[in-house]
Amino acid sequence: MKILHCADIHFGSKIESKFPKEKSDERKREVRAAFLRMVEYAKRNNIGAIILAGDIFDSDRPLKREKEYFYSVVRNTPEIDFLYLCGNHDTMESYIEYGLENLKTFSGEWTTYDYGDAVISGIEINENNALSLYSSLKLERDKVNIVVLHGQVGSTAGMCKIQLSKLRNKNIDYLALGHIHTFSSGKIDERGQYIYSGCLEGRGFDEIGEKGFVVIDTNEKISFKFVPNCSRVFEEVTVDISGTQDIFTAYQKVLSFIKCKPSDIVRINLTGEVSYDTEGLDKEIEKQLAHKYYFVSVKNGVAVKYDASSVEGDVSLRGEFIREVMSSDYSEEDKTAIITCGLKALRGGEVE
Repeated sequence: MKILHCADIHFGSKIESKFPKEKSDERKREVRAAFLRMVEYAKRNNIGAIILAGDIFDSDRPLKREKEYFYSVVRNTPEIDFLYLCGNHDTMESYIEYGLENLKTFSGEWTTYDYGDAVISGIEINENNALSLYSSLKLERDKVNIVVLHGQVGSTAGMCKIQLSKLRNKNIDYLALGHIHTFSSGKIDERGQYIYSGCLEGRGFDEIGEKGFVVIDTNEKISFKFVPNCSRVFEEVTVDISGTQDIFTAYQKVLSFIKCKPSDIVRINLTGEVSYDTEGLDKEIEKQLAHKYYFVSVKNGVAVKYDASSVEGDVSLRGEFIREVMSSDYSEEDKTAIITCGLKALRGGEVE
């Protein structure tokens, strides 16, 4: 049997705050499209069940449009079972009102669904069971055992915490997890592995890289593979523009570093030290790259090295500030840092 594992769709969530409204709305549509694309993949590839390992919605009170879309897809895909385990965002989701036969749910007690040789067991972690859930998990050695949880694996127990050591030697073959938005895997013991499927679509620059879902094959020996599925990817690039002479040569250097696709959402972190004024450099490069990528955000962390002699006759607050710092007893490194922060503050920028 083939089973699909996904999590953290976050229907109805806020999208990257720097997006203009039209792009934010489009990204919300792309989240819905990613879910549908995944379900269509499942139908084409004879997948019998889809594990939804938490945070399908971004809140307990999602928008009506988002709820109706999700439940309509489930209702109109009767050949596939959807196993929905609530996460920390959608704890109070009222799926019962929809009464769908192919929507299987979990609770604060271990719930098991038997698919022949493969058995899927899950529990929603809460304050009452966070410590006791490990001792109450009973799995047959001769079955292919898939366990579903939502939380962060580690050494401590609690809400959104999964004590990995207490799941060892429990006959788990595949631990299907939600909560972490990047695909990753690791060993539980000699028999089993834990897998985070990640989210279906990145929603901000804290969710960079390829996103998708995992397909589990339970025939004979259990195996799994990650399947990329997102509409576009968030990427982050750091470029040291030291040695550039002006805004144009800085742009050329940035362009030579970026290897992203036109559909990507790109953040560029500018670093290094230059001898020219970098005021407005971030906005300039954003504008230059706007036609090349879906969305570009530039953060200017460049230090500007000023020659005190060049501002001796500058009758301004800036000139007075630079002269004062350059005549101080600070080290050259400290002078550069102070001038960089001071000029950024004078321009009304954020000082880290």
